[in-house]
Amino acid sequence: MSHNIQKNNQIKFFSNFNELIETPFEGIINAHCWNRNLIGDFEEIVNKLILHEDITIITIDDLMNLNLSENGDKAREIIIEDLKLLSELGASPTLNLLKCYERDDTLDFISTDVYSYHVDSSPISTDTFLCTYFGASSDILPNDSVTQKILIPEIRSKLKELHDGSDDEFELFLEEFYFDLHYQANTNAEPINLGLGNLWRLAVKNPQQLVPPCVHRAPKENKNELRLLLIC
Repeated sequence: MSHNIQKNNQIKFFSNFNELIETPFEGIINAHCWNRNLIGDFEEIVNKLILHEDITIITIDDLMNLNLSENGDKAREIIIEDLKLLSELGASPTLNLLKCYERDDTLDFISTDVYSYHVDSSPISTDTFLCTYFGASSDILPNDSVTQKILIPEIRSKLKELHDGSDDEFELFLEEFYFDLHYQANTNAEPINLGLGNLWRLAVKNPQQLVPPCVHRAPKENKNELRLLLIC
């Protein structure tokens, strides 16, 4: 794990799944990490799976149907165990084989796709879990290193022109189209890469959340390389 991750004050590290899920977020800590160095050939799994369109959801049956080497089998066992742990928690994990996400290029001054720094939002108490087994991995930023895009004067002005309604309706408009969930990195902000194999729990914006939600983004994919990602 990089020094950049280790020195960051918003992250707390754990050595097992139970500590990861049972320890509450507090203060400025909004990212929990089960720090792991996984043994197994995850690339073999990626190479033997079949991609349909840009994103394919991979089931446990799909994994079980693969003919794998001993190291590939070790990787498969880890993925299946992670899926089961999260399912038993009551979460709904999905395993994605991923070429790329859909881009939002509707407006030239603001984007609401997952490549933009954003927070997740939910009307109920929940967390985001993710683990990248192969390929490029996501980034997070400290909350004091970002500015909400709707507060940037030139962006806010253009959004008001686009809306052309009352101020009260404008705030609802920002929420309806998820503009309020997106952030811009401040000058000299240092992204923290989440690395491979680590299982992360990120704070989500919701009515019960006591800490700032975790600002994160999907990575630009490596050329000619798929990602294998668990997320829920």
